[in-house]
Amino acid sequence: MPSWELEYEAKAQGYQAICGCDEAGAGPLAGRVYAAAVILPDGLELPWLDDSKKVTEKRREMLYSQIIALAVAWSVAWLEPKEIDEIDILNSRIKAMQLAIDALEPKADFALVDGNRDHGSRCSIVASHKLVVKGDHLSMSIAAASILAKVSRDRYMVKMAELYPQYEFERHKGYGTRRHYELLREHGASPIHRRTFLKKL
Repeated sequence: MPSWELEYEAKAQGYQAICGCDEAGAGPLAGRVYAAAVILPDGLELPWLDDSKKVTEKRREMLYSQIIALAVAWSVAWLEPKEIDEIDILNSRIKAMQLAIDALEPKADFALVDGNRDHGSRCSIVASHKLVVKGDHLSMSIAAASILAKVSRDRYMVKMAELYPQYEFERHKGYGTRRHYELLREHGASPIHRRTFLKKL
């Protein structure tokens, strides 16, 4: 379960406003990639807060509301499928995370960033930061960011399902399920599909 250990380590190094940052939607064949950044009040306890993939949809929605109500600052950013195709998914993930960090108000002076990569060929995390592998399971702030990013992306994919009902995006959220591939072969790609991800077709 996530704890405050990493945030307190950063505080001990002299940082004041520490955010967690995470992304959602790196793997899907369709839709945006999202990132979120969150500064939580020191020591805040949120029941059930964990890596968004380990939390039920109902609890994610509840946590989303609690996080945006209680956070010192929070932001959500995204990149469109066209840009993902242009700069690749690694650069897109990193750009989205930096955009989310930049959008915080008040600003963070240090970021705990989920993952093991902070730069691609074209984009990098330029904020003062520490990479944390499996950070959404270790840090309260990163876990909160993972919830905001995941819920924001899922809500967007439900809206896309209304625009493009033939792909059943509300069921698989754009991920490469067997059913999604069946529908792609039947209907071809939609305007929100990532063309560079469709090489198996």
